[in-house]
Amino acid sequence: MGRGDGSGRLVSPAGADDTGTGILHVDMDAFYAAVEVLHDPSLRGLPLIIGAPDGRSVVSSASYEARRFGVRSAMPVSQALRLCPTARIVPPDFRRYQEVSKQVMAIFEQVTPLVEPLSIDEAFLDVRGARRLWGSPGEIAALIRRRVSEEVGITCSVGVAATKHVAKMASTISKPDGLLIVPGSRTQEFLDPRPVGAMWGVGPKAAEALERRGIRLIRDVREAPAEMLARAVGSSLGERLQQLARGLDAREVETNRIEKSVGHEETFEVDVVDADMLRSEMLLLADRVGERLRKAGWEARTVSIKVRFDDFTTLSRSLSLSEPTDVGQRIGETAIALFEQIERRDPVRLIGVRAEKLQDAGAGGMALWDDDAGRRKLEGALDDARARFGNATITRARHVGRGEGRGAPQHPKARGLE
Repeated sequence: MGRGDGSGRLVSPAGADDTGTGILHVDMDAFYAAVEVLHDPSLRGLPLIIGAPDGRSVVSSASYEARRFGVRSAMPVSQALRLCPTARIVPPDFRRYQEVSKQVMAIFEQVTPLVEPLSIDEAFLDVRGARRLWGSPGEIAALIRRRVSEEVGITCSVGVAATKHVAKMASTISKPDGLLIVPGSRTQEFLDPRPVGAMWGVGPKAAEALERRGIRLIRDVREAPAEMLARAVGSSLGERLQQLARGLDAREVETNRIEKSVGHEETFEVDVVDADMLRSEMLLLADRVGERLRKAGWEARTVSIKVRFDDFTTLSRSLSLSEPTDVGQRIGETAIALFEQIERRDPVRLIGVRAEKLQDAGAGGMALWDDDAGRRKLEGALDDARARFGNATITRARHVGRGEGRGAPQHPKARGLE
């Protein structure tokens, strides 16, 4: 199957059979790097690392030229530079990425109203009702690839299949700049020889647990006793993986999909041991999370934190709220309470605050008494002031002198808009 560096890719020939399909997964190729090349054509063909240049930050994205040296997203920039010393480091510009993403999504929505964005650079499309206008699913996929290339100037890879799971796998295997069609009748033939790690939703730990029990291929998942899968990954995930391994996936394309979470992280230039400073940074991150929730019209039912120590050990904690909230101060207080539960007090390299289990604001009904009414009014006023004067000019007094942006910037795909 295709790898992160583009080796081993599989693509379909022109006019390939697309019988029994109707779901497309479209994924931009090395999106951040591609947008930077679009902005500065002199970067074309160079190994690019998208990230902060301080060496302590992590790689947000990398061009395929850099990936062939082993550079990967979320890898420390210092390690990436050791693997590829000739790489050019380009600071990320997420506003630019959002603008290009809007152009791409607009093309999708001109083809079909049934579009489910998964992140800033990928989406599912249900094109079963668009045949009369645009042709068969394979023809529609080719049309989308052509339009994205000609109108936006970047490339994408597309998987065409009968289900979301298989379409997602197919687009990954066809990267970069490819199209892979899996006819409905050949779904099992496509799935069986693939490694378990290729399944959408199977991470490295789950793949390792399965492989320890001799379950290495998707065929093995399909044929394994339910009890063995349950011992490896739990009964719920085991049952779901076995359904997917048999080509069964009832999930529809959700056009009104709410993002799973909104979060921000901070990677420090120097490891931090000052607990008061860490608490202050968590409040700052929580304010940014709250602002994004209010802007999107969402509330969160769960708050979670992430703490990475100087030895790269990473711990997380989460707490469900009695009432959903979009108030940064409430999120921050919850984050600090979670932080206090962590006994380790080693130097901290990174902290993160995340709002999870999102819902439309007000979806839970109006509470008899709103403890956050005053805070919400204050933070709404801050939102208005930032919109008028800019983010850099308005902040809470407790943040003055702390400074924002000392660590790696947050990028929407990995941490903000998952």
